[in-house]
Amino acid sequence: MKIYIGKNKLDMAAAAAKMAGDRIRKAIAENGEARIIVATGASQFEFLEALVKEPGVDWTKVTGFHLDEYVGLPPTHKASFRGYMRERLVAKTPQPMKAFNEVGGDAPVPEVEIDRLEKLVREAPIDVACIGFGENGHIAFNDPPADFDSNRAYKVVALDEKCRMQQVGEGWFPDLASVPTHAFSMTVKQIMWSKSIVCTCPDLRKAEAVKGCLEGPVTNKVPGSVLQLHPDCGMFLDPDSASLLAK
Repeated sequence: MKIYIGKNKLDMAAAAAKMAGDRIRKAIAENGEARIIVATGASQFEFLEALVKEPGVDWTKVTGFHLDEYVGLPPTHKASFRGYMRERLVAKTPQPMKAFNEVGGDAPVPEVEIDRLEKLVREAPIDVACIGFGENGHIAFNDPPADFDSNRAYKVVALDEKCRMQQVGEGWFPDLASVPTHAFSMTVKQIMWSKSIVCTCPDLRKAEAVKGCLEGPVTNKVPGSVLQLHPDCGMFLDPDSASLLAK
């Protein structure tokens, strides 16, 4: 794992977008296409803004997936990750993307939706996963203790209270009772099967999770710690999120 601590959020985001852009350009040059995973949340605002401006990326050859979506939430809800991706990625790329495969949170039969997504994501390897950490150390919606063993691409997971309170704190929901209790989430193994991982994690509220994920043991009680095992993972922090690191 390579760790980059930016001077501020914008510097951090630019460095993360450069790594992601490099991997996307490399995949297109070698395979004629690139397949990416993209995260949502307030921590990804600056990164996505920088990513769509990366020079030399032919977005018509990029297929995207997102990590997760709340069960039962329509794409018109302000907290919907489908809505987020449409607004902050799909509508902002200089050329239309080859495809962006959404997680249908309001699908009538969750297992059918999981099967559909798995077929799509397994058509070819994922070149780069652009992710972050939650305040509880989760990656995607794999809250602790996370399932490190599932071979599925996605699964329905229960959201813990700290995770749900984060969504309230970021302003996506008015109170805890309004936050869905379950979500579709890409699994830990599926994320780890990506050729490269770019993890962008700013803000002081993430500092404890960053310390646990980067300096603690690899454990499903701190799900993001699994990234220590990935052969090509870049960790991008700002001074606040890096403030508790000993090294």
